[in-house]
Amino acid sequence: MRESSQGVTVVALLADPDAPTDVARRIARILPDRLAEKAGQGRRFDVKVVSEPFTSGTEDPPTLMRRIMDRGSAENWDVVVALTDLPLHSHGRKIVVDLSHEHGLALLSLPSLGGLRLQTRARRAVEEAVLGLSGPRATGAEGLPQSQPLLGPFAGRLAPVHRGQVGDEETADLRYVVSGPRGYLRVLVGMVRANRPWRLVSGLSKALAAALATGAIATLDSTTWSLSGALSVPRLVIAMVGSVGLMIGWLIVDGELWHRSTESSPEARQRARLYNTSTVLTVGIGALVCYVGLMVINLVWALFILNDRVFASIPDLAWVSPASAGEGNASLARRREAP
Repeated sequence: MRESSQGVTVVALLADPDAPTDVARRIARILPDRLAEKAGQGRRFDVKVVSEPFTSGTEDPPTLMRRIMDRGSAENWDVVVALTDLPLHSHGRKIVVDLSHEHGLALLSLPSLGGLRLQTRARRAVEEAVLGLSGPRATGAEGLPQSQPLLGPFAGRLAPVHRGQVGDEETADLRYVVSGPRGYLRVLVGMVRANRPWRLVSGLSKALAAALATGAIATLDSTTWSLSGALSVPRLVIAMVGSVGLMIGWLIVDGELWHRSTESSPEARQRARLYNTSTVLTVGIGALVCYVGLMVINLVWALFILNDRVFASIPDLAWVSPASAGEGNASLARRREAP
C-alpha cells in the first residue's frame, strides 16, 4: 500500500455497474466523515467511486484480485475496495471478503451480506476494511495479519463467518468465508435481492397489459362465471399455482436464464445450482407479484361493473380470471415464437 500524501488517504470504491455502483455511491456520501471520526489523529479521507465491470469474463477470486491490484497501481489510490454482486467461491466455500494488506486491496461479495439491511452492512464492511488496510498492521510469528476487523459486520447467529484458506500464490493474505446451510441460505437471499425481482413487473408491462384486457373480458364471460362457481378452493389454488408455474417456466426458457456449467468440478456444479435456484426464486417472486396485482385489479373491476347481489361470487371470479389470463398469454407467446 502506498503512503498517504499530505495526510489524506485516497480510497477508491471500485464497483460493478448497476446495484454495486448504487451501493457504493450511497456509501461514498458519508464515508469520508465516518472514517475521519473513527480513525482520529486528524486523518482525512478522499473517497472516489469508480464504476466499471471489473468482473467481466471471470469469477475467479485470485484473478479478480490481480485485476484490482493492476487497476489501483495505475492510479493514485491508497486503498481500493471492490464491490461485486457475484457470489464468489474458493475451496468449496462462499467468500465474504478477500483482503490484501500489502497492496491495500479488498474484494467484497455483496450477496454474502444477505438480503436485509444491505446498505448498512455494506457501509460497515467498507469502513472496517478501509480502516484495517490503511492503519498499522500487526503480524504474528508467521507474518499473517492478526487483526480481525471484518467479523463484526457479518457475524451473527444466521451467518457463521470464519477465516478461509488462502493459497500461497494468491494476492490476498486474509479471507473470510461462510459455510454450511445457513451460509448458503444467506448468500442465496442476497443473490435474489441483487437480482431485484420487483423489476420484472416493469419488464412484463406489455404482457400485463394483455393479461388485464383478457381478465376484463373474462370477468363478463359466462364460462368464467361457471368455473368460478363450480371450482372449490383447492382447485382454485391448483389453478393459481399452475398459472404462476407456467409463467415462470416460460420466462426462464424464453430468456435463456438457466445456467449450464461447462465444467464438471463439484464447485462448478454447486455454483450452477446456486445460480439456478436464485433465478427460479427471482422469477417466481416477480410472477407472483404480477399475479396478485392482476387479481386485485380484477376484483376492483368486478366490484365496479357487477351487481352487488352476486357479490359472493366476485372473489372467486377475481381469482379465476388471472389464471386464465396468464395461461392464455403464455400460450399466445409460445405460438408467436413458433415458426
